[in-house]
Amino acid sequence: MSFQDNIRRAAIGGLVGGVAFGVMMGMMGVLPMIGSMIGLPNAAAGFGVHMMMSAGIGAGFALVAGAFAGHSSATVFAAASYGAAWWVLGPLTFMPWVMGMGFAANLNAAGAAAALPSLLGHLVFGVLLGITYDRLGRTEDATAIAA
Repeated sequence: MSFQDNIRRAAIGGLVGGVAFGVMMGMMGVLPMIGSMIGLPNAAAGFGVHMMMSAGIGAGFALVAGAFAGHSSATVFAAASYGAAWWVLGPLTFMPWVMGMGFAANLNAAGAAAALPSLLGHLVFGVLLGITYDRLGRTEDATAIAA
């Protein structure tokens, strides 16, 4: 399987995880804040921005996923850890910067406590990313063997 195949599988996994996390974000009422990152503070824009980031962040998982090929539980654990890392990188580090609050403005105990509900969303994102990435790889491997 090529690196491009791995990127595609990881991007699809990011979209699957992104939908679930996006629904959670909608229930928490934070999608308009995500939309404000592009000057459109509404839920639809926020969901669109979130899904674009989910695909890109998912695709980035392909850079680390190869080390876990063929090990479903390790892949899912790695993806959940990747999701948790993006909790630190996203709402605690880069997002405050994009929103004009300064780089890593929330990278402290108070910011982490305020962002704690989104940690669950990032973990769900990661688990679904890992499961999707792994299953798509197994399907493609089975198809290649059958051919």
